Amino acid sequence: MGNAGPIDEYVASMRHALRGPGGAKRDLLAEARDSLLDAAEAYEGEGLPRAEAERLAVADFGTVPEVAPGFQGELAVSQGRRTAALLFLSVPLSAFMWAVIWRIFPQTAEMEQIKPEWFGLLARTVDLLQLAVGAVGGVALIAFGRGLRRIRRPALLTRWLGLFVWVQTPLVGAMGLTLAAAAQGPAGFTGYLPGLAVALVSDAFSVWQLYSAAHCLRCTRALSALRSSNLSAADPGRSLSRS
Repeated sequence: MGNAGPIDEYVASMRHALRGPGGAKRDLLAEARDSLLDAAEAYEGEGLPRAEAERLAVADFGTVPEVAPGFQGELAVSQGRRTAALLFLSVPLSAFMWAVIWRIFPQTAEMEQIKPEWFGLLARTVDLLQLAVGAVGGVALIAFGRGLRRIRRPALLTRWLGLFVWVQTPLVGAMGLTLAAAAQGPAGFTGYLPGLAVALVSDAFSVWQLYSAAHCLRCTRALSALRSSNLSAADPGRSLSRS
């Protein structure tokens, strides 16, 4: 960083301040860098030294605390969109795979007798809940797309989506374990390779969903921190009164 110019230092500071999907973050930083370089070249064309031209370009662009909240808001929306797409695709797919498995897995009269009376109701509840989660993902995906202009606080939707996933994924997992315990395995399932493969895929989806939801919360927390920092800087008296 010792030989870095003002633009490189500015972009590095912005990179450190932002939290979000790697690809979207790189794209935003690349756009910012290109805009700064264009402005610096314009100043340089007026006869200014390169270092001075870069400093003026950075000054025109705005300080990192001023600009970062806008960029962080875009990253929060991008993460919300990714999570919504993941729910829309993975949850119904997982439910469909399990529906197929339970249709082809060899069921015996003894296995049916083991199941308690509430087993069928809970199984249907799990299926409906999974389909509802997929529907939520689809609605959120539309909201983060065409509906984005009508949403006043899209980052809040990202946060809600992250919290929703962190509630429903463990809930569905607990219901699934309850069903497995009630069916006592079911017997022979541990040696049924198609069923084990679906179980592994479902577990991978669940981990992926929780990971994506955690990033939703991380992005929105970073946005709140940046906005709070700006408010404190703009009104020091407010931060003193709160303390």
